[in-house]
Amino acid sequence: MGECRVSLPLAGGCQCGAVRYRVSKRPLTLYCCHCAECQAQSSSAFGMSMPVERAALSVDWASMKVWTRPTDSGARLECHFCPTCGSRLFHVGDRDPDIVSVKAGSLDNADVLRPIGHLWTDSAQPWFEIPRGAVAAARQPETMDAFLGRWSEATAGWFDDAD
Repeated sequence: MGECRVSLPLAGGCQCGAVRYRVSKRPLTLYCCHCAECQAQSSSAFGMSMPVERAALSVDWASMKVWTRPTDSGARLECHFCPTCGSRLFHVGDRDPDIVSVKAGSLDNADVLRPIGHLWTDSAQPWFEIPRGAVAAARQPETMDAFLGRWSEATAGWFDDAD
């Protein structure tokens, strides 16, 4: 992936600037999701998800609107977005509410982070090529261990708080 330096906290927000957030600890991973829901939500070929510990995320939760939808597994997913511009910022699943998936395109400096994998590749647009060496899953994997491990390896030394 190449050498990179990332200073924490990471900052981001919605398109109009009404909702701002900060992430104080390194993300758990970063991946692209090609499921039909992420394609519709992002109006693109995939969505980018950056799971973080909820305790590391500073945001005014009350300032956002929430829409809840079912997932393929039968769980429920809260989708948090700006009430003014509609930008989707976070997903929170009911099975692990201590993890928040930040929509990585909302970061102020999204160009410094590179996804290490791809989910729901069975639903990927036919013209999209999964990069060689990326972690890939045809659908939702049983665990995210491969994605977490690859991220940890790929980003060793990137973050200014890294041990």
